[in-house]
Amino acid sequence: MPSWPQVSEGTPRLQGFAGYKAGMTHVIAIDPRAKSTTAGQEVQVPVTVLEVPPMRVAAVRYYQATPYGLRTIGERWASKQDAQLLKRHANAGGKGDFKGGGLEKTPAPEEVDDVRVLAHTQPIMVTGIPKKRPDLMEVRVAGGSISDRIAFAEELLGKEVPFASFAHAGAVVDIVAVTKGKGFQGSIKRWGVKLLTHKNSKRRRQTGTAGPWHPSYIMPTVPQAGQMGYHQRTEYNKPILKVGDNGDEVTPSGGFLHYGNVRNTYALIHGSIPGPAKRLIRLRDPTRSHAKEQKWEITYVSTESKQGN
Repeated sequence: MPSWPQVSEGTPRLQGFAGYKAGMTHVIAIDPRAKSTTAGQEVQVPVTVLEVPPMRVAAVRYYQATPYGLRTIGERWASKQDAQLLKRHANAGGKGDFKGGGLEKTPAPEEVDDVRVLAHTQPIMVTGIPKKRPDLMEVRVAGGSISDRIAFAEELLGKEVPFASFAHAGAVVDIVAVTKGKGFQGSIKRWGVKLLTHKNSKRRRQTGTAGPWHPSYIMPTVPQAGQMGYHQRTEYNKPILKVGDNGDEVTPSGGFLHYGNVRNTYALIHGSIPGPAKRLIRLRDPTRSHAKEQKWEITYVSTESKQGN
């Protein structure tokens, strides 16, 4: 995550979570937005279905603020780790013991300025994901005093954390994901440049000119060919319309295309989010202060088949 919102009020809790994109469907819901032209009316809303099984906390990490940024001053790893996580660590060149290189300790609360946990997903629980090895990520602990955060984080060490401990229906979150990859593309598809006319040379799918001869310099704003898609992007203030544990409520007939059936906890996110089916999706507390909760009353969830779309 590039940044975490600074939240100090309330009890300690995690500020992030992760899941997998199953696909999209639509719901009929009563619009709760007061300034909307359809406020209080039933509207059709496109939603993205995320499968969010529990995450497991592998370690706690402590930071101290310095003039050069945060510095790690201690960390603690759980004595028992997930077998797939150990395998991934060993294959990456580690010894599989998860020692902190001399940082395996809990510093005094007065030395700590920030507390975070290292949590990992459990893709082996998701039938639509063709992988077993988890994705390990850092999640900030917010709320309460530093002592409360340290106690809260160490209490979670080695345990599973459900999605309900992070967010609920009506909450607003930021979505961080990698967009669909489209490979190397020309300027026409990549930037929407207008096709050249039949009177202009023998080519059509290129820019008219990349710049003058003198000075012979190409501005960085000139649309050129290159990588298109497969970029990390953040979408802000996405409402969570519903959180449930019965995947049959949202799984379309025949399952989601390229994914299958949802069998774990799921979350319905308003609108579309980056990436194809099966992609890892990270969620966090909203970083823009004007985000407000939106309580959507859902009256219908479409489970019509997506086959042939």
